[in-house]
Amino acid sequence: MTLNGKTVLVTGAGRGIGRAISLAHGEAGAHVVAAARNRKELDNTTNAIRAAGGSADILVLDVLDREAVEAAIAALDAERGSLDVLINNHGAFAAIGPIWEVDPDDWWTDVEVGVRGTFNTCRAAVPGMRERGRGHIINLIGGGTAAAMPMGSGYSTAKTGVMRFTECLAETVRDAGITVIAMAPGLVRTAMTEYQMSSEAGQKYLPGVSNRFEEGDDLPPEKAADLSVDIALGKFDALTGRAVSARDDLDTLAARMDEFVEADRRTLRLPGFGPTMKPTD
Repeated sequence: MTLNGKTVLVTGAGRGIGRAISLAHGEAGAHVVAAARNRKELDNTTNAIRAAGGSADILVLDVLDREAVEAAIAALDAERGSLDVLINNHGAFAAIGPIWEVDPDDWWTDVEVGVRGTFNTCRAAVPGMRERGRGHIINLIGGGTAAAMPMGSGYSTAKTGVMRFTECLAETVRDAGITVIAMAPGLVRTAMTEYQMSSEAGQKYLPGVSNRFEEGDDLPPEKAADLSVDIALGKFDALTGRAVSARDDLDTLAARMDEFVEADRRTLRLPGFGPTMKPTD
């Protein structure tokens, strides 16, 4: 199976996990639209895709600029005929520490980039996918989604919001042939984690990050990249609205999908708390 003929939009594609995802989708045969704010980094990503025999374009884009996002995705639909896969890899983690110490604007930016940015791209991409009756959306989550991250509460709030948004969107478009999955890449050495380890606030409030790297608890970005290709190929469609992780054994994950759906696992739930609402309520 390949992604030949598919168009894949990857945000945060200039470096780190987004770059690895872009390269993997290019290798799988997709036409990759690499999006981020830094043109030079995007040049590096797309040049690498083309050097490996793939096809790629650059899209300089701020996901918080809703009008720019809408215009860019409309142009993609018109030029490429379809946007088949949207991968929301963007994120921010500037506010480190207790909330009474962090810069309020930094904290809100962490939330806004994660949640509003993902809302903007999905809102622009879904109508075209609905018209065609197909599409895959992958929203990256991370640390602080399944459990509180007190000293990174902005990022934690954002990624938890993205997880719930993934669930909501998946239910909204379930009958339209669109799969929406949240993907955790695991701990990866990126500019974001380097900042957590090198900044004064990070050293003071997030010492566990350095410890985990020293203990070898991190993953290469290619693990998440390979998983994202499998999701785009439809291998995990049964898990729409749920979370998968680059730490998963993918054969086991595939074999247990029905079990996870039946048991309502890999979601955000508060067992025993309040009434359960149906998706149509």
